[in-house]
Amino acid sequence: MGKTGQFEWNYCSLSQSGGLWHRIPAVGKRVAICGAETTMKILVANPRGFCAGVNMAIECLDQTIQMFGPLVYVYHEIVHNKYVVDRFTNQGVTFVNHISEVPEGSILLYSAHGVSPEIREQSRQRKLQTIDATCPLVTKVHLEAIKYARDGYHIILIGHEGHDEVIGTMGEAPASITLIEDPEDVNQLSFPVQEKIAYLTQTTLSVEEASRVIQALKAKFPHIESPPKEDICYATTNRQDAVKQLAIQSDIVIVVGSQNSSNSRRLQEIGTLLGKPAYLIDGAAELQSAWFSDQSIVLITAGASAPEVVVQDCIQWLSDKFGATVDEITTREEHVSFPLPKELRALQSLNR
Repeated sequence: MGKTGQFEWNYCSLSQSGGLWHRIPAVGKRVAICGAETTMKILVANPRGFCAGVNMAIECLDQTIQMFGPLVYVYHEIVHNKYVVDRFTNQGVTFVNHISEVPEGSILLYSAHGVSPEIREQSRQRKLQTIDATCPLVTKVHLEAIKYARDGYHIILIGHEGHDEVIGTMGEAPASITLIEDPEDVNQLSFPVQEKIAYLTQTTLSVEEASRVIQALKAKFPHIESPPKEDICYATTNRQDAVKQLAIQSDIVIVVGSQNSSNSRRLQEIGTLLGKPAYLIDGAAELQSAWFSDQSIVLITAGASAPEVVVQDCIQWLSDKFGATVDEITTREEHVSFPLPKELRALQSLNR
């Protein structure tokens, strides 16, 4: 039995149509408890929200707090989401932007976005007990950068300047990496004919955005190398694909996520490019009645660092305001998980 605002329904099965999975209510349609049938419809995209890397990083911090208490430090935000960061801050966790802010000998977690070798060395100098919550897919890009640099390649990194992940990746081989963001940047690149070059990408880019830059790179440098498997992560791709498929059925797109979340911003951009009003919000408090009519078809999704509780708050808000029905549509199943970092598992063994 599910309940949203004025509506109740029983879910009994899943059916597939046009490659999409739909939840089917047992009674055939949702009936308003108050007797009046609504016209607003919410399409809830699945997959949405936390990816495996974010789940791992948050679980890592939760477990660390359980073992050592809240006097824990995190280098940068554990993930780019205000709700998540505020939750941990309220528990007593301290987020820092400089290693010098961490008292010597303290416990420090590296965020899901990864860090450079320089940050690791600064941590060693301060005798910090570090736990690396870097997403394994980000670590993959770091290792690729190290390998290409070691093999004499100059690396072109496609990404957004100033993003934590980009800073960490560039720190692996700063003399061998050039950052670019769009096809226009490719025109500014010049390398000797004999130069060995390769490209890598930030994991949270728009698939189309990255593809345009890669096409421009291959056109200018036909000999350019790339990793055997693309760097844009599965969760980024899946959430973008879901929005592309479902936004065309919708009047408005609501993306739950923070403004500094790269993958959340890409979801909003896709909605806009498809001609839909698209809003990126941290929570239900930012929703505005003027955006909707009672006949709207509203697509709700969430970036890979946005928690499900915030999605449900938004659904509840729309149900309370407009008596909306809810249809969760699955475009792809996800079954990915990552183990906790080895440093944390070792500490857990010692504390048993």
